[in-house]
Amino acid sequence: MASILDEYEDSLHRSVSVPQSRATVGIPHSGYVNARLEKETPIFNKQRIDFAPPEKINSLVVSSNQLCMSLGKDTLLRIDLGKPDEPNQVELGRKDDAKVYKMFLDHTGSHLLIALNTSECLYLNRSVQKVRALSRWKGHLIESVGWNKFLGSETNTGPILVGTSQGQIYEAEISVSEGSLFSTNPDQYFRQVYTLEEESGPAPVCCLEIERGLEGKFFIIATTRKRLFQFFVGKVPEGTEQQGFSSIFAVHADHLPSFREFPANLGFSEIAFYTPKLRSNPRSFAWMMGNGVLYGTLDYSRPDSILSDERVWVYPPDIDITVNKPISIVLTQFHFLLLLPDRVKAVCTLNGQVVFQDLFLEKFGLLTRMIKDPTVQQIWIHTEKVVFRYHVQRESRDVWKMYMNMNKFDLAKEYCKDRPECLDIVLAKEAEHCFQNKRYLDSAKCYALTQNYFEEIALKFIEAKQEEALMEFLIKKLSNLKPSEKTQTTLLTTWLTELYLNWLGILQGDLSQRNLYLDTREKFRTFLSSPKNKDCLFNNRASIYELLASHGDTEHMVYFAVIMQDYERVVAHHCQHDEYDEALNVLSRHRDEKLFYKFSPVLIQHIPKKVVDAWISMGSRLDARNLIPALVNYSQSASTQQINEAIRYMEFCVYQLEETQQAIHNYLLSLYALCRPDSLLSYLEQAGTNPNRIHYDLKYALRLCAEHGHHRACVHIYKVMELYEEAVDLALQVDVDLAKSCADLPEDDEELRKKLWLKIARHVVQEEKDVKKAMACLSSCALLKIEDVLPFFPDFVTIDHFKEAICNSLEDYNKHIEELKREMEEATQSAKRIREDIQEMRNKYGSVEPQEKCAACDFPLLNRPFYLFLCGHMFHYDCLLQAVFPNLPAYKQAKLEDLQKKLAATSQPSKSHHRPKDADTMSLGKGQQSREQIKADIDDIVAAECVYCGELMIRSIDKPFIDPQKYEEEMQSWL
Repeated sequence: MASILDEYEDSLHRSVSVPQSRATVGIPHSGYVNARLEKETPIFNKQRIDFAPPEKINSLVVSSNQLCMSLGKDTLLRIDLGKPDEPNQVELGRKDDAKVYKMFLDHTGSHLLIALNTSECLYLNRSVQKVRALSRWKGHLIESVGWNKFLGSETNTGPILVGTSQGQIYEAEISVSEGSLFSTNPDQYFRQVYTLEEESGPAPVCCLEIERGLEGKFFIIATTRKRLFQFFVGKVPEGTEQQGFSSIFAVHADHLPSFREFPANLGFSEIAFYTPKLRSNPRSFAWMMGNGVLYGTLDYSRPDSILSDERVWVYPPDIDITVNKPISIVLTQFHFLLLLPDRVKAVCTLNGQVVFQDLFLEKFGLLTRMIKDPTVQQIWIHTEKVVFRYHVQRESRDVWKMYMNMNKFDLAKEYCKDRPECLDIVLAKEAEHCFQNKRYLDSAKCYALTQNYFEEIALKFIEAKQEEALMEFLIKKLSNLKPSEKTQTTLLTTWLTELYLNWLGILQGDLSQRNLYLDTREKFRTFLSSPKNKDCLFNNRASIYELLASHGDTEHMVYFAVIMQDYERVVAHHCQHDEYDEALNVLSRHRDEKLFYKFSPVLIQHIPKKVVDAWISMGSRLDARNLIPALVNYSQSASTQQINEAIRYMEFCVYQLEETQQAIHNYLLSLYALCRPDSLLSYLEQAGTNPNRIHYDLKYALRLCAEHGHHRACVHIYKVMELYEEAVDLALQVDVDLAKSCADLPEDDEELRKKLWLKIARHVVQEEKDVKKAMACLSSCALLKIEDVLPFFPDFVTIDHFKEAICNSLEDYNKHIEELKREMEEATQSAKRIREDIQEMRNKYGSVEPQEKCAACDFPLLNRPFYLFLCGHMFHYDCLLQAVFPNLPAYKQAKLEDLQKKLAATSQPSKSHHRPKDADTMSLGKGQQSREQIKADIDDIVAAECVYCGELMIRSIDKPFIDPQKYEEEMQSWL
C-alpha cells in the first residue's frame, strides 16, 4: 500500500491560483479565488487526555460518552465524559490472581461485561456500584459480545450473543431490577446456539454483530481468525423477538452459513462498522485479518448476503504481520484507522492510500487498544500509561478529488457542492472526460456550468462539428446568465435562434429524420416561449423577425408573433392567406379591441355570422360606433339575409348592452327602415314618447321613415315631437282610429284638442261622407258640440240624423246653467263668512303680565318694544330681529335693511327753519303715513311667524350649532 501522505499534506495547505486576466470577446470569465487565510486543521486531530492513572491500564471501552477502564488488578474506573470531574471508582473485590482479559460496553453505556482470564465473567450496571458475578457464564473465556440494539434498555440487555475462545456462540440475557438485584442472579439464561469452525476445528469467535434490515429481517455477522460468517433469516414473527436468536441459528444447523475465508492468519481478527447516524443501520464495514482489510458496504436488500462492493486493501509495505502486525481497526466514513504498536495509520477507503500517520513516542509505551465511540464519532487509544483521543473533523473535505480522479463525477460534485471553486474543477474535468469519450451533449451541459472561457469551448464544439452540442452549451449558458448581463443574453439568444433555424432547415427536407425534426421544433418553440428569454426576445424582436423571414419560416414567424403578443402581425398573416377562421380565432382568443376594429371590415365580408358572434362574445368591451363603418360597407354590398347579421349585432347593443349612443340607434333605424318595417314601429314604440329618453335623432328618423313610406312610424315620431296637427293629418291618410288616438294627446290644450277633433270630423264628413261616424266623433270628444260640426254637412242632409245630438246638446246647456247658479250661491256664502272672520280678528287681543320675560334674552318683556304671538311666545323687537335676520333669504335681508334705513330717516327732525307752517303740517302727515307703512312692512318680514314654532325652526334643523367658519375660534376659546 503506497503512501501519499506528502501529497495529502500539500492539499491541506496549498491554495488555488487565480487565473491571469486576458483580453476576451463575448461571455466574460470569472475565476474563483480560494486563498486559505489560516492553516487548516487535520482531519484526525489528536489530543492527549490529562489523566495520570495510579496503576497501569489493562483495558478501556467507551460508548455513549461513558468511559470505563480497568486499572491494575482490582480497580474499575467509570467516567461520564459529560461530567469528567466526577469519576466513579468500583472495586472488583477479587482475592485471587484473576486479571481483566477484555471488557464489553453496550451501545447505551449502561451494561458492562468484564471477562477475566480465569474464564469467569462479571457484570456491572451503570446505576449500581456493586459488581455481580455471572455464574452461568463460568468456565468460558469470552472473546466477543453481540449487543441487542433493538430490544435492550438501561436495565435489561435483551437477548444478546456471546462468543467464546472455543468457538461457541451462546445466547444470554442480563436483567437487573431494584427488587431483585441482591436476591437473584442477573443472568437470566445462558444457552449455546452455534459453534464456529475453521478447517482445523473450532476457532475463537473474534467478533459478533447483530443487525436488523428491511421488513424486520435479522442479520448476524460473526468472525473467526480467517473466516467471516453471515447468518440471516426472514422476518421474525411479531411478538417472538424476545424469544432470542435460536430460530436464526436453527436454519444453519445442518449446513454451514455463507462465509468469506482468507488464508493468512493474524491469530485474531477484528471487524469495524460505520453508522452514519445514531440509531440507524451500519452502512459499511472493514474486517482486519491476515491478508489485509476487507472493506465493503452493507446492502440490506440483498437476499443472500448483505456484504456488497467488497475489496481487499492489502497492508502497506512497512507492516509485517510477523513482526508488527496491526492491533485494532476503526472505521469512519471514508477511512479506516489501523493501530500498530507505535503508530496509527489512516487509509482512505476510496483508493487504499495512506493519508495520515501518527507516530507515538517511546516514553508513552506500546499502544494497546483503539476503540471508537459511535455516538460522538470520537476515537480513543491507550497505552498502559496514557490515553489519547482523536476528533474527526471535516473528513470529506478532499473526497471530491478522489472521486474526480476515479471519474465518479456525481459523487465528487456531491461532496463539493458548498465549495464552488472545487465544483468548477470537477465540472471542467467531467466535461473534458465526456468530450474525449464523444459524449458531446453531456460535455456541453458540464462546460456550461464551468467558468472556462466561453470562446474556447464554443470553438471546440465548432471544430468538432457538433452543432447540437454547441446549441446545448449555449442554452445552458444562457440559463445561467444574470438578468443584468443583457448584452451576453442578446448575443446568445440571437445565436441560438440562427442555429435552430439552420438545424430545422436541414432536417425539414429529410423524411427519414422526421421525428428528430419534430423534437427539434418543439425545443425551438420551448426556447422562444421561455419566460426567462421573454424580455430579451421582445427587445430584439425586429432582429428575430428578420432571421425568421430570411429563412422563410412563416410558421415560426406566426408562432413567435403570438408569443410576443404581436397579434396584429398574426391576424394579418392569416388574412393574407385567406385563413379567415384562424384570424378570427386569434382575435377571439386574445380579445384585443383595436385589432377587432382594424380587421373586422375584412373578416365580415367573408364570415359575417362568425364575426358577429365574436362581437357579441366581446360584449361591452367593443365600442359599437367603431364597428359601424365595417357594417355600412358590408350592408351596402350584401343581400337582405346578410344585412340581418348587422341588425342582430345592433339589436344586441341596444337591448342587451343598453347602448345610448345616438349613432348606434340611428343606424339600427336605417336598417329597420330598409329591411324590417315591422320591427321599425315596435322599436319606436319601445323607445317611448319622452324626447329626453329617446336615443335616436327624431328629425333623422322622420326623414328616413318618410323616404321609405312608413307612415305609421312617421305618425309616432310626430307624436313624440308634439307636432299633433301633422300627426293627425298624416294619420287620417292611414287610419281614422290612429288619428283619434293622436287627437287626445294634448291633454292640457283643450283648444288644440278641439281643433284636432274638428279635423277628424271634417275628414269623416267630407271625405268618407259617413254621418254616423261623424256622430260617433261627437261622443268620443266632449269638447265637440253639434253646432261645431253642422257646417261640415251638406245642405240636403235631413235633421233626423241630428235629432238625438241636438237634444243632448240642449240638456248639457241646461245642466251647465244650473251648475253656474249653484256656484254663485256658494260664493256669496263664502264672502259672508270671510267678513265675519275679519271682524272677529279685529277684536282679538292678548294679555301680558308684568313679570313676563323675553323668550330669547330672558329679560323683562315690558322694558322694550315687543311682539306677542298666538302660540304664547313673546320676544323683544330687537331680539326677534336678531334671531330672524340670519335665516332670511338674501333678498329679504336686503329689503329689511332698506326698510330700517327708511324708518331711521323718517324719525330724524327737519333741518329747515324757514319752511311755511302749512308745508310742515303737510310733510308731517305724509311722513307719519309713510312711517306706519314702513313699520307694517317690517312686521310682515320679522313677525310673519314665531321663530320657535314656525317653518324657520324646521328649516334650521340641519344647520350646525357652531358656524363652520368660526369653529376653530370657538374651539380655541374653550381651551
